[in-house]
Amino acid sequence: MVLPDQDFWRGKRVLLTGHTGFKGSWLALWLHRLGAQVVGLSLPPATAPNLFDLAQVGNSIDHGVCDIRDAAALKKQVEEARPEVVLHLAAQALVRAGYREPVDTFATNVMGTAHLLDALRGLDSVRSVVVVTTDKVYRNNEWTYPYREDDALGGHDPYSASKAAAELVVASYRASFLQAQGVAVATARAGNVIGGGDWAEDRLVPDAVRAWLAGRPLEIRRPEAIRPWQHVLEPLAAYLVLAERLWRAPELAGAYNFGPATHEAATVRTVVQQAQTVFPQGEVLWGDGSQGPHEAGWLALEVAKARTALGVAPRWSLTTSVQRTLDWYRRQGGGADARSLCLADIEAFESAVS
Repeated sequence: MVLPDQDFWRGKRVLLTGHTGFKGSWLALWLHRLGAQVVGLSLPPATAPNLFDLAQVGNSIDHGVCDIRDAAALKKQVEEARPEVVLHLAAQALVRAGYREPVDTFATNVMGTAHLLDALRGLDSVRSVVVVTTDKVYRNNEWTYPYREDDALGGHDPYSASKAAAELVVASYRASFLQAQGVAVATARAGNVIGGGDWAEDRLVPDAVRAWLAGRPLEIRRPEAIRPWQHVLEPLAAYLVLAERLWRAPELAGAYNFGPATHEAATVRTVVQQAQTVFPQGEVLWGDGSQGPHEAGWLALEVAKARTALGVAPRWSLTTSVQRTLDWYRRQGGGADARSLCLADIEAFESAVS
């Protein structure tokens, strides 16, 4: 797999939205390691504990608080930052939270994206923009082949639908304004990431860690659901490489899937059983798939476009990803420094043979 180019990122002015979140914190640390000048815009961290505070991410970047639903405030801060590259990760990112708060989910994921892109209109500093959506943007037909970038968008639940709508917003702004302005804009569709430092609700690994550290069994609603699991560093590396390629070849603007090879998509049961090899004391209560609101049973992505157009391919197997993730939590829970653990994982990822 092609890795991020330090020569490209050194000194680049980068606007990173959502930098206080799980993926955003990891990405901020990596960008700082690459020598970028990062301005982060986000709401305060949504959980306690959280990776942003534990890894002292705010010490490495220009940390700004902004609600992307506030168009005027966002525009002001974007203009002050004068970014050359924009990485848009800010979002309401949870399926079940979308069921509870559908209007806020649409406001953040659809209008927040529109507000950001509108703030870039007429801004002569920016050249490359990556908008992160999700692997759940496709109209899920529960068929047995992976979704390609030109398959129909959809979304049964509010979160998925809001991200599909964000894809349409991006395509419209690209065609109507930004392409003519010389700004290359792409969307990145990835999901089901695992990695140390995620404490969000209703996510498999954080739920497992919370339950097992407290001596409780982990309750699994849909053990046979299949997802394209990957370590958080896999899509983050892809976002960075995509931004670089857009800068050098703006004709590559468009949508990209990022994930493991199709045959490496795995069931929830498989991931949990691999996690139990690191937490052998962890107990599980397996559900029968009927609990909770609707969620897709089978989801996999075709990633040939990313491989052929960008040179992006996975570096870590599912087994490695699960082991490194659970080891991160064990070591951090034992007193290890979160920032050092993240940087060690980034270094190991960069050194891996793909």
